[in-house]
Amino acid sequence: MFTGIIESLGQVAKLEKEGGNLHITIKAGIANELKIDQSVAHNGVCLTVVAVNGDTYTVTAIQETLQKSNLGLLAVGNHVNLERSMVLGDRLDGHIVQGHVDQTAVCTAVKTLEGSWMYTFEYDSKLNNVTIEKGSVSVDGVSLTVVDSGENTFSVAIIPYTYDNTRFKDYKIGSVVNLEFDVIGKYVARLLESHQ
Repeated sequence: MFTGIIESLGQVAKLEKEGGNLHITIKAGIANELKIDQSVAHNGVCLTVVAVNGDTYTVTAIQETLQKSNLGLLAVGNHVNLERSMVLGDRLDGHIVQGHVDQTAVCTAVKTLEGSWMYTFEYDSKLNNVTIEKGSVSVDGVSLTVVDSGENTFSVAIIPYTYDNTRFKDYKIGSVVNLEFDVIGKYVARLLESHQ
């Protein structure tokens, strides 16, 4: 379980394919605090640490994860949003994030405002995921409040701290991001669906 508050930015140091799996080695300031078997969210995807070596560590993404997320698009040198799992009893500063990506989206607009940025994303509505205005959504693991919501699109506003300390500074039109929709909203939608 995660909160959507990004702890650190990592950088892809090495990518190694093995069958349908991808071993991803990340250079990060938190690497020396990690241990094998620990869960870490990478752009919102919960992965297990399989090796730690100084300021780098390695995780493995299976084929299904690569198909449902943007991790298969990573290249050496790319930044990755990192968050270690939540400690029971800590403050929940973001919202409940499971680390299970629902689908990807594409950035369709980036607007610079006075002191902030507005990003718009478009996703495939056939998967029955929804956003609501002032609701929560996780974009590459970042807990955000939806500003505008449409049938298959939404916008979020980004403050300078988030811009500087997450992958948002790298996004441009066409960037692919991971989405995890609000878990409570997903259960409500499923319940309503089953009663129609």
